[in-house]
Amino acid sequence: MTGPDVFDDTADDHERLETELLAQDRDAARVSTADIDETTAQQIVNDLVDDVVVTAVAEQRVLVHEPSGEAFDSIRQLAVFHRGWTAGLNADEETS
Repeated sequence: MTGPDVFDDTADDHERLETELLAQDRDAARVSTADIDETTAQQIVNDLVDDVVVTAVAEQRVLVHEPSGEAFDSIRQLAVFHRGWTAGLNADEETS
């Protein structure tokens, strides 16, 4: 389409709006891991150790996330990983 009618053509507007709304819904449903500070990470990992989800290996100075078998030398990385891992499990359960 050429000429002044190009600006009046709104045929694809509803598709763009729907795509944007779906993207916003997806973003709102995702678990945020960027907001984990050191104090929060320490609390999460302490709870995971108490629940025997995480094991500390003192000789190697690592924390092992037992369900996944992943080892971490950073408390914050472990806390972020566990949140993402849990969110992934929950997403799998919702699609099943």
